[in-house]
Amino acid sequence: MGVRAVIEEFMTDSSQSQTESKDYQPPEGAVKEEVFSSGESEIPYQVRAEWTVLRKQEKPVAEVFHVAYLARNANPQQRPLTFAFNGGPGAAAAFLHLGAMGPQRAKFNDDGSAPAPPAQLEENPDSWLPFTDLVFVDPVGTGFSRTIEDQDSSNTAHQSSDKAASGGSTQSGSESENREFYALQRDLHSLAEMMQRFLSHHGRWRSPIFIVGESYGGFRVAKLAKLLQESYGIGLNGAILVSPALEFQSLDPSDYDLLSWLDTFPSMVAAAAFHGVSRKFSADLPRDTVIAEAVKFANNDLVRLLIQGTAMPEEESQSILQSMADMLGLPTDLIATTRGRLSKSVFVRNLLRDRRQVCGLYDATITSSDPYPDRENFEGPDATLFGIQRVFNAAANALLREVLELQTERPYNLLSLDINRSWKVDYDRHVLQSQIGATDDLRYGIALNPHMKVYMANGYYDLVTPFQASNRIVQHMKLNEQMAANLQVRHFGGGHMFYIWSDSRTELAKEMQQFYQQAISPQ
Repeated sequence: MGVRAVIEEFMTDSSQSQTESKDYQPPEGAVKEEVFSSGESEIPYQVRAEWTVLRKQEKPVAEVFHVAYLARNANPQQRPLTFAFNGGPGAAAAFLHLGAMGPQRAKFNDDGSAPAPPAQLEENPDSWLPFTDLVFVDPVGTGFSRTIEDQDSSNTAHQSSDKAASGGSTQSGSESENREFYALQRDLHSLAEMMQRFLSHHGRWRSPIFIVGESYGGFRVAKLAKLLQESYGIGLNGAILVSPALEFQSLDPSDYDLLSWLDTFPSMVAAAAFHGVSRKFSADLPRDTVIAEAVKFANNDLVRLLIQGTAMPEEESQSILQSMADMLGLPTDLIATTRGRLSKSVFVRNLLRDRRQVCGLYDATITSSDPYPDRENFEGPDATLFGIQRVFNAAANALLREVLELQTERPYNLLSLDINRSWKVDYDRHVLQSQIGATDDLRYGIALNPHMKVYMANGYYDLVTPFQASNRIVQHMKLNEQMAANLQVRHFGGGHMFYIWSDSRTELAKEMQQFYQQAISPQ
């Protein structure tokens, strides 16, 4: 299916009537008036927790839930508007919403570790609300977003979906129908349609527009940088990619490639130095020094070993492997067995094994106890993703149900592994086209709009989307001088969700305020 056919099927004509069908009524949202204190000033704002209805062939097919923070008494032509979403795929927007950007946040310890339950909400002095309105979007199947039952079989779709179990979809019919939105292009067009409808409903077409995405959400941002501007008429002032997963090939390593092993190594070394186990780098050595040496080693010695394999003279390969072992503080025999291809799972299981601790994949500075140290494979919880999930889940439910008083029986799907497993590439993608990425779309978007600013950020200790992958990809984008000037790349202390580190969250907010000012100033 070509681009035109995809647009015709998924893009809703803005001239269509906004009146819902007689047999269908969307769920009722919640609206509250609040005031945000920012230094010596106060910002009155309206918070709206609502659903946007998506249509296909003029019939409602899905309800996309979002929470919008809109400043009162602001000029919409000057007030920026930011759409934010997380990734997964299968994650709701609560991570960015309650971790970094919203006026309230879930409480974490300063180092990003999860506090004891119950979860707490607190004011967020690092909120982005002082310089932009915010719309946090839950893609279909996440949060309170759901598909809608076939209107021919039910005229009470939203009532049925409110009472549905946490399986995600409420659309009747086959599994393939229920999972229509769990595909790359359908997902992108659903987000674009939601944004288009929001702009129309709230009269914000003349506002400066920004998009923010984390992880797979960063992949979405890169793709939307092209799609929104070329096919939906939504110009962008800025695109922000947080811990982005841009090229899938580098996220799924094998014994026959190079990139993922090279990208992940500097983050591993940084973690080893942080925990004081590196035999080459002391714990008090500046992080920038450690990382610079690790990157240099990966781009010179390690890459030669990975390319040559057994063709490299044994004495030379053993020297490189010994250097790896010393940098990482791991047994030489273990590194020798990997021949330079050290998996993330082996690293986090063995780095602190003598302490019976396991490092987190998403932030290798955070640890948890290994409940089964005698078993061959690690069977305990990830110290980061699943360790903090309870905090975000409880905080999201508390904000929506108790603070905003939203009335719904739907379960809030913070992170759906079912959606993640069900995700499809595209029905028009040939099986042999294995290189799936979003960097080309980002380059296209930058060329399409020379005024759009791009900001890319990673955490140093993230082993899932390592900072060096972003560095490497940008270094190969072949941007000219003008295009390169519009792209910033920054890294922070912390991991995948580096903003739950107190210092990193504050630093990010300050940089974002400057970024927004630059992106909306006359060129």
